[in-house]
Amino acid sequence: MRFVILLAFFFVIASQPVFSLSLEALVGVERAATLRAASGSTPTITEVQFRNPGPRLVPSHGELRRLVNETMGDLNPNLFTETLYLYKKPSTHIEEGTWNDTERALLFNQMVALSTLSGIQYYSTSRNAMRTFYEQSQVVDGPTGRNPLPDPVFTTPPVSLTLYARQKDLTFGDNIYRFNYHTSADALLFVQENTTSMSVGIIPAVGKNQLRTVIAVIDAGDSLLIYAAVMARAVSLPGMGERISASFTNRVEAILKWFSGQADGVFGE
Repeated sequence: MRFVILLAFFFVIASQPVFSLSLEALVGVERAATLRAASGSTPTITEVQFRNPGPRLVPSHGELRRLVNETMGDLNPNLFTETLYLYKKPSTHIEEGTWNDTERALLFNQMVALSTLSGIQYYSTSRNAMRTFYEQSQVVDGPTGRNPLPDPVFTTPPVSLTLYARQKDLTFGDNIYRFNYHTSADALLFVQENTTSMSVGIIPAVGKNQLRTVIAVIDAGDSLLIYAAVMARAVSLPGMGERISASFTNRVEAILKWFSGQADGVFGE
C-alpha cells in the first residue's frame, strides 16, 4: 500500500507543468523593461567586444551559461557579439507556466528547418542596402556535404542532436556548418560551428572551426527570450575585425527576424 501511495505521489509530481522563469528573473528588471518597451519594433539589446571578451548579456539560465562558458573556453575568441531579442506571444497563447508540448515540438522543428534560411536578407553596412544572407541552405549527410537531406521533423524534441548544413553565403562563400542542438523543458539551444574556412573574396576571415554561434530560445511565460552569441577567432588585419563584427551583428538580427517569422507560424499569427 505504501508503494502505491509513493508511486501515485511521484506520478502527480512528474505530471505537474514546468513553470518558466519570468523575463525579469532571466535578464534583470532593467533589461526586461528595455526589451518590453521595444516590443513591436526591434526588441534587441546588443553588446560587441574585441579584447578579453566575456559574457555580459547571457540570461540566468544554468544550461545556457554552461554552454556559453564551455564554448568560449574552447575557442578563446577575439571577437564576441551578444544579442537579446524578445518575442511576445499572442495573448491567445499566453499560459500560466510554460509552453505546451505541442508548441515546444513545433518550435524545435522550425529551428531545425535549415532549408527555410535560404533567401533571407540582412542589412549590409558596407553596401548600405539589404542583401541576401544565404543564397542556399540545406541539411546534408555529413561534414563533406555531398548529399542533401530533407529537414528533419520530430514529434518530441531530442535531448541532443547533431546536423550538418551546407550554406552558401554571398559574403563568406560556400561552407559546411555543424549544428549541435540541446533541449530542456524550458529551453531550446544550438551551437553552430564552421567546419570549413571562411573568406571575404580572396581575403581569409575566419579559419576552420574558429566561428561559433550560440542561439537559445527560452520560455519566459508571456514571451520567448532569444539569446544569440557570435564568437570567433578572426584574422588580425587592419579594419577586418570591425567589418566582420558589423557583418555578424546584422546577420544575427536577420536570424532573429527569421525565427520570429517561424514562431508566428507556430502561434498562428
